[in-house]
Amino acid sequence: MTTTRLRVVILGAGFGGLEVASMLSEALGEGVDATLVDRADSFVFGFSKLDLMFGHTAAERVHLAYADVAHPGVRMVRAEVVGIDPAARTATLDSGEVLEADVLVVALGADLDPSATPGLVEGGHEFYTVPGAVAARDALDAFDGGRVVIAVTSTPFKCPPAPSETALLVHDFLTERGLRRGSSIDLVMPLPRPIPPSPLASEAILEAFTERGIGWHPGSLVRSVEPARKVAALGDGEEIGFDLLLAVPKHVAPAVVVESGLTEDGWIPVDPRNLRTRFEDVYAIGDVTSVGTPKAGVFSEGQAKVVAEQLIARARGEGSDATYGGQGICYMEFGGGQVAKVDVTFLPGQAPFGGMDGPSLPNSAEKQAFGAERARRWFGRDWAPVEGSR
Repeated sequence: MTTTRLRVVILGAGFGGLEVASMLSEALGEGVDATLVDRADSFVFGFSKLDLMFGHTAAERVHLAYADVAHPGVRMVRAEVVGIDPAARTATLDSGEVLEADVLVVALGADLDPSATPGLVEGGHEFYTVPGAVAARDALDAFDGGRVVIAVTSTPFKCPPAPSETALLVHDFLTERGLRRGSSIDLVMPLPRPIPPSPLASEAILEAFTERGIGWHPGSLVRSVEPARKVAALGDGEEIGFDLLLAVPKHVAPAVVVESGLTEDGWIPVDPRNLRTRFEDVYAIGDVTSVGTPKAGVFSEGQAKVVAEQLIARARGEGSDATYGGQGICYMEFGGGQVAKVDVTFLPGQAPFGGMDGPSLPNSAEKQAFGAERARRWFGRDWAPVEGSR
């Protein structure tokens, strides 16, 4: 078997980038020349931000250091990508280094733009970053009861179940502190159901909201915030008052991706079967794309597997029929330690379909194992997502 040493540059070390790098290394070892680039010094699972926000774990526990990435054939580089030339398959870093590739994989995710919603930075808290989750945690710790509003400010947004999880976990948080009776919780979302692709999950969430007295405001989003009045203006012209506002900020493709000419309508279009862009030997995976699946890590990982399989076959001089099936499993917190497992499949030209298991306590343990397994695979280390987990 003849193997060609491919130069692969992977921009972004989230679920997708880490999985591509790990698979290439496992299959090809030193037979691949892969460079994995990320501006951060560590990786954080999305669910860890909620664990941090609600005091289930400490900030130092949620970080998985990129320094631990030590796969044969893979070089990890901490740098900001300041330029991408998809036609030439090059990436320019803030250090001045220019990376040249036989194959370029763009996995830079989605950036957050809280300032796109007037008044949000001054009057609310985003919880989609670690600093945001820490600030939200501090705000919750100082909260002595009142009106809590969880709100989405635009679509699409990462991890569609997260706002619903947050509402349910806020209920637990306030109940444990004896503040629930004197407080209200409302969730404002532009979607018609909490998780549109999964009727079963949406029904279970809405039942949980009813049982807990959580207000549900579908088909609307927060357009602006007036911090002085503690009021959020909704898209339908209505207003909702708050004492604590937890918001999902606007998501955008990174500016360097937009400037590269890769995007259309804000995101990178790809062939949904193989994740190829319109540029030869340039792939895009995960949240930065408009592939048609939710912006969530598990879908990025699934797309990464398909890209990696194609590259491994190419390096071996073989053909590949690897095709992305659009399937993903999402673990969703219902509070009280109960976790549901939502299984959804997105196929081009078809309505999404799937089911739900739980919520249950065993699914909570499975969720922790999900994170621990990827920590071992990507970082070569044992990791407990929350204290006491295995």
